[in-house]
Parts: sequence; C-alpha cells; structure tokens
Amino acid sequence: MADTATYRTIWRWHFYAGLFVLPFVMLLSVSGAIYLFKPQIDRWEERDYRGLSLEGAVSADRQLHAAKAGFPDASFNHYRLPEEPGDAAMVQMGLPDGSLAEVFVSPQGQVLGTLDPAERISNVVSRFHGSLMMGDWGDRLVELAASWTIVMILTGLYLWWPRPMRAAGTLWPRLSLKGRPLMKDLHRVIGFWLAGFVLLMLASGLPWAGTWGSAFKWARGELGLVEGPQEWKIGAQKAAVAVPVGHDHGGGGHAMTPAPPVPSQSLPLAIFVARAEGEAMAFPALVLPPHAPQRFGPPTGNVWTVKSEAQNRPLVRAVTYDPQTGAELSRSGFADKHPIDRAINVGIAWHEGALFGLANQIMGLAIALALIALSVLGVMLWLKRRPSGELGAPPKGGALPKKLIAAIVVLGVLLPLFGISLVAIYLVERLATLALRRKT
Repeated sequence: MADTATYRTIWRWHFYAGLFVLPFVMLLSVSGAIYLFKPQIDRWEERDYRGLSLEGAVSADRQLHAAKAGFPDASFNHYRLPEEPGDAAMVQMGLPDGSLAEVFVSPQGQVLGTLDPAERISNVVSRFHGSLMMGDWGDRLVELAASWTIVMILTGLYLWWPRPMRAAGTLWPRLSLKGRPLMKDLHRVIGFWLAGFVLLMLASGLPWAGTWGSAFKWARGELGLVEGPQEWKIGAQKAAVAVPVGHDHGGGGHAMTPAPPVPSQSLPLAIFVARAEGEAMAFPALVLPPHAPQRFGPPTGNVWTVKSEAQNRPLVRAVTYDPQTGAELSRSGFADKHPIDRAINVGIAWHEGALFGLANQIMGLAIALALIALSVLGVMLWLKRRPSGELGAPPKGGALPKKLIAAIVVLGVLLPLFGISLVAIYLVERLATLALRRKT
C-alpha cells in the first residue's frame, strides 16, 4: 500500500477520531442493542397485567372511574387499549406535580398496579442512549461523537481501498493469517461491510440530535419546507418522560397545567373506545379526551382523538371525533405526511428496530455487535502497534489536496458540531505552535 502524505494524514485523522469516539461507540452500541427490544421489555414489565380473565368485564368508563379513584387530583391523559383480549387497560394520569402515572385496570375494573413511565426500563435506556443521562450537554456530546464517527467511517473507507485491488483481505478476511495480520484483515473487512449500515444508522438519528435537529426544525418550519407539526422530539426532549407528554420542556422537567376534565356534555369514553377497537390500529392504540396533552404536537383541542403511537411509524394514524355527537371530524395517516417527514419516520422506525419486526431487531443487534467487535479490534491493533510508553499516533503527513479540503468544509457545514470542533482543534494547535515558538 502506497505510503503517501495524504494516506498518512487520513490515517492520523482515523486514529484520533477512533480514539475519541470508541468509548461512545461501545456505550451507545450496548444501550441501543437493549432499546431495540423495547416491545419485549415493556411486555415483561407488564407481565402481571396480561392474560387475565374476561369474565365480568366492565365498560371503559368503569375502568377510568377506578383509575381516578386512586388519583383524585390527577387529570386523565389517555386510555390505552389492551394489546390482547384479557390484558389490562392502561389509563395514563397527569399528576399535580407534573409527573405521570400509568394505571393498569383489569377487565373487571380493579386497579392492579401502577408504573412510573420515567422509571420504565426502556425509557431509562432511551435517556442514556440519547444523552448519557446528562441532559442537553450529554445530547451535544453524543451528537459530537456521532459526527466524528461519520468521519472515522469515511476515513476508514479511504484506508480500506485496496492499492492494488484484491479481494482477499478486502472483501473477506484471510483466515490463514495469524496474530496482528489476521486482526487487521478482520478490522478492514468488518469495517467495509458495516460502513453503509452505520452511516444509515447515524443519519437516521440526526433528526433527534439537539444541534442538527434544531437546525432542521428551523429549516422545516421557517423556510416552509414542510407544513404541520414535527412528530419527533429533538435533543434531551426525545428521552424525557418525567413530565406530561407533549409538553415542549427541553430537558428541564417543568410541570404543565393539567388538562381540564372531560366536558359533562361529552359522550362517554366507552363510545370512543369502541370506535378505536373498530379501527384495529397498531398497538399502542390510545383514546385521548378533549384538550389532552399529546406526545407530539399541541393538546388535542375540543375533540376526542383515537390514534396509534406504534414504533413502526408508517402504521401511525389518527381519527378525531365530535365529543357531543361522536361524528368523525378528521382522519390522517402516514400517506398524508410530507415526503420528507415520511422518509425521516421510516428512518427512525428502522433505527429503533421496529420497521419490519423481529428481523429488524436482529439486524440492529447484529450491527451493534459488529460495531463492538470492530472497536475491540481497533484497540487491540493500536495496543500491538504502539511503542511502549507512547501514544503511537500515525506520523504526520503533508498538506491535503484541495478537493479533500473542500469535502471537509462541506462535511463541517452538514455536521455543525464536527465543524465547530474542527475549528477549535485548529485554533488550539495554532496557539500551541505560537507559544512553542516564543519559548524558543
């Protein structure tokens, strides 16, 4: 392989990018692999509330009354239909302190127990995966690591390109090798086959990121790219569930004014639960009363809303009804969204392992495990190569070609935190060089 100045420079970039991002890659791969199985984890947490007898079942209004009896000062946020016949219904209540309670009510109208959504396993894992449990600062740190991971992948692909072209050691590892040569082959081959999937994974996560997501949200709204509310949270908002859903709280956890009680002239909850059952929406299917807070967008307004909040976002749809007559007022689904929103929602569903069921989860798990293996191989290669007591960074190369500099500038614009960090690194190096010259 030609030892050109450009090659040495890009190798040096790849080394330092890897040194920074590998701890984050390990943490996010593990937490992401766990979150892929959110449906199974949620069902396990609700195991005591599933598969119950249907004998003596009561109406949804009786179930709501039982939930309210346990929380007399709380507001009714929504009713979640049972996933399977015999499962308990879940009534979400907004508490006066701004927190939430998920109340599980049996088909016979008995309160079986409650869960705090903020403490549910999948939500704790989500907060860690999105912000390392550090709020907005953690979100920015994760976004910075994701940006440099893209740089690590792109520089890795440059280093992977065979000079001259050969399949063995490039498209598949030479298993006849041993020791460091075999590890190098494995690192190159796994990195190549994994690169496209990881880039797609990172790109599908950017709309959630604080800096990138905020810039996209501004362009989406202010430039008129897309009309209608954005259906995903950004920054630390995306993982915060300790306050009523739908409140645009950032990461601070402010309380929200409880939703007003359902108007007395409204038709009963049971009418709209029956409508929801007739719609056969993907789980979780929710029934929201007038003026209830929503996970995405403003409160519902003076309508009853039946909606699916499925992780497989192409299945999400909503129907609204007049509270007095029960007449259908509106209907919306995935096909009604702007193509940009549809693309992002498909990416998010794939990112979360929900787009095509168990196969998507297994694919995501395989990507996470391969990333961990790639990271371990990279560290082992570095430890075997570096001289004792030294960092072992690749030697400095020469000036980069103008086309490559232009590509870096474009990447810095597309990934703002990468661009900002690159400028900061350049300024620190210049100041350190000037200080060293003054001493000499």
